[in-house]
Amino acid sequence: MMDPTRAILGSYGQVFIDGVWQTNINHLEASVEVEKRELKLAGTQWTKHKLGVKKGTGTMSGYKVSSDMIEREFQGFTIINKLADPESYGFERIQLNNCVPDKLQLINWTAGEEVTEETTFTFEGYRLLDPIRKL
Repeated sequence: MMDPTRAILGSYGQVFIDGVWQTNINHLEASVEVEKRELKLAGTQWTKHKLGVKKGTGTMSGYKVSSDMIEREFQGFTIINKLADPESYGFERIQLNNCVPDKLQLINWTAGEEVTEETTFTFEGYRLLDPIRKL
């Protein structure tokens, strides 16, 4: 049975871009898709699948506090995500390699509201630096 105190809250997430903690970011997601090729083989009624190339995509968003993403333009960077809820079984760190923005948000504001910034990106490879393991 699951111990509900072990459920991980995103409030304890941290984002580091090229080693610098981005305290303004409050949302990060990344995923990897794999291309599957269908193989039809003799002697079976089932379609088999061969794994092909992978594609990494992600989105990060938060409050705008600097022009850092605009100054980077489309240069690659590394993201390290750290998720460390003190009640969890440990902490997890995942490194995303060669991240490149899909577009640059130059201007997006409304009077009386906090200015937020969203960056979609692709990445080429990841590494699980520290896994969370259930004891």
